[in-house]
Amino acid sequence: MIILITIIHIIVCLFLIIVVLLQSGKSGDITAAFGGMGSQTAFGPRGAATALSKATTWSAIIFMVTSVTLSVYASRHANISKSVLQGIPAATKPTAPVPVPAPPKK
Repeated sequence: MIILITIIHIIVCLFLIIVVLLQSGKSGDITAAFGGMGSQTAFGPRGAATALSKATTWSAIIFMVTSVTLSVYASRHANISKSVLQGIPAATKPTAPVPVPAPPKK
């Protein structure tokens, strides 16, 4: 099951990248950044949702759901009893620090 979700997640990632890169800008020219009249509203004119924007929305939703699912699965199936440092042998007993000689008296 986790392999299927991972495969779906990777496919959705690639699809989301392609769909976002294919979209055109929302008429936010450089003049809109500096207060020009290129855009009458704060976020540009709002048009009808295209098939590309709907595909972006749904692929983003699927991406988030698969991300949360994989994260929950990873946290629930983590082997808590094992440590990352469990296989490393114990260090030898620490040695006493070397004493620093006192400065000579005048």
